Order: sequence, then C-alpha cells, then structure tokens
Amino acid sequence: MNPAISPVRVSVVQFDPQVGTQHRTANLQHSLALATEAANGGATLIVLPELSNCGYFFANRQDAFDHAEIVPNGRSVQVWIEFASRHRVYLAAGVSELDGMQLFNTSVLIGPDGFIGKYRKAHLWNLEKLWFTPGNTGFPVFDTPIGRIGMLICWDIWFPEVPRILSQQGADIICSLNNWVWTPPPLFDEAGKCMASYLTMTAAHVNNVFIAAASRIGEERDARYLGCSLIAGTNGWPIGKVASANGQEILFADIDLSSARSAPIWNNLNDLQRDRRADIYDQMLGYTQHPALPR
Repeated sequence: MNPAISPVRVSVVQFDPQVGTQHRTANLQHSLALATEAANGGATLIVLPELSNCGYFFANRQDAFDHAEIVPNGRSVQVWIEFASRHRVYLAAGVSELDGMQLFNTSVLIGPDGFIGKYRKAHLWNLEKLWFTPGNTGFPVFDTPIGRIGMLICWDIWFPEVPRILSQQGADIICSLNNWVWTPPPLFDEAGKCMASYLTMTAAHVNNVFIAAASRIGEERDARYLGCSLIAGTNGWPIGKVASANGQEILFADIDLSSARSAPIWNNLNDLQRDRRADIYDQMLGYTQHPALPR
C-alpha cells in the first residue's frame, strides 16, 4: 500500500462547557486538558465544540455580551494560540465573538504559527437570534500545510448548501462545531445515532469530503445536549465509532486529506462532480464569496 500523501490524525473532543461567567476559566482549562490529551494521542487537527469556552444557553443579551471576547486578541483565542504553537497542531474551537456592538457565534482556526482565520455562524438556532448577528464571513476555506480546511457550526448542517459550497471551494475537511440540542423525540435510533449524525454522514457522502463533527454533552439552564460526535469519511460512513449521547469522549481518525480532492467514480458512467448539472443550476448555488475580513 502506498503511504498517504497528506496524512492527518483528526481528533474531535466532546465535553460539557457550562454557561456562566464563573465557569469560563474552568471551561477554558478543561478544553486545554482535553486538547492536550488529543495532542498527546498524536492528533494533528483537533476540533472542539461550538462556544466551547463559554457555554451556550445565555439568559439574555447582556449575558451573551458578558461571555464574549474579541477575536483573535481575546483571552481564549490567545490561550488556544499558545497551545497550538506549543504542540504544533491545528485547532478549531468555538467562541462568542464581540465586534463593536455586535455578537457573533464564531469558530476560529488556529495553527502552529498562530491565528489562521474565522467563520461566523450563518444560520442561527432559536434564541441565538436574540443576541447573535447572522454571520457575514460567507463560507471561507483556509489553505494550510495539512490541507484545505472549512468550518460550519451546528444548525448549518441542516442547510445542504453549506457543505456543498465548502466542498466546491476545495475543502478537504470540514470542521463541524456543534451544540446539538435535544429536540422532540425520537432523539436516537436503535444504533444510538441522532439525526445530526445522519446529516453529517450524508453531507460527507454527497460532497466527498471529510467532516469532523465535535458536539457537546450535559445539561445547561434546562437545555440538554445530544453528544454523538463523529468523524465521517468521504464515503459518508463514520471512521471508528460515533460518540455516546452523554459521555465525555475524544475520538481519533487517521485520514489522507488529499483523497477528498477528487470525487470517487462509482462506476464507468457515474461520477459525483461530473454528473452535476451546472447547465441548469448555478455551479456555486448562487454563492458570492465575501471579501476576507481583517484578521
């Protein structure tokens, strides 16, 4: 067997960051301890959940402001930058971003040499609409030495345009940062997977892209979370197991990112990219890439 051209060990971290300013230091320390465990396990790319430094279920808009920080100069991102530099890894993590008088649900991408970029959540879920501004970054894909990395956040996966646009821009892997929340039953099937698990697997399958989905667990101000983190291969199936609904876990997958760059030819007459009917719908679904925001 030929060696992988772009070998990467991906890790997704599932844990329970709690909302409340009194928990912020503990959340950050906990994220670092788990990320360190992932790095010690050989991870090259580590994905933490949505809003992993501050928790999710804010009481009101002022509470959301109290949990926010500027990017990339805020405390959490600076701590994560130091971590990535020390361990020579790439890290995707969620943060409540303060920009003037606006708040954004943001994911940051950090590498061994510092801050790489950010994505602001485009599709806001439920009460998020009361404090966050819908994202204005578009769906950026970042070139790195380990591959081209895109990001999405939670509710975004319910909109198939998002992974499609990221894949059409050449993403080798999509980091999916989540706080998948308990919704009306049934929550899980007999295999223990939730609907978000299947949406992630489907998005990976139909776009021929790796998706590393980190979710959270626990309860928070009457909200309950689903867990079920996973790393989906380009064929859609999980690489290894899907995480439990309620346990703190770290998952690993050894993958070759370069294998995402050409769609599999399923048979002599079918190929995912070649079969797209760009003559009857827009190649990029009408998407216009936003100009890069200042870092």
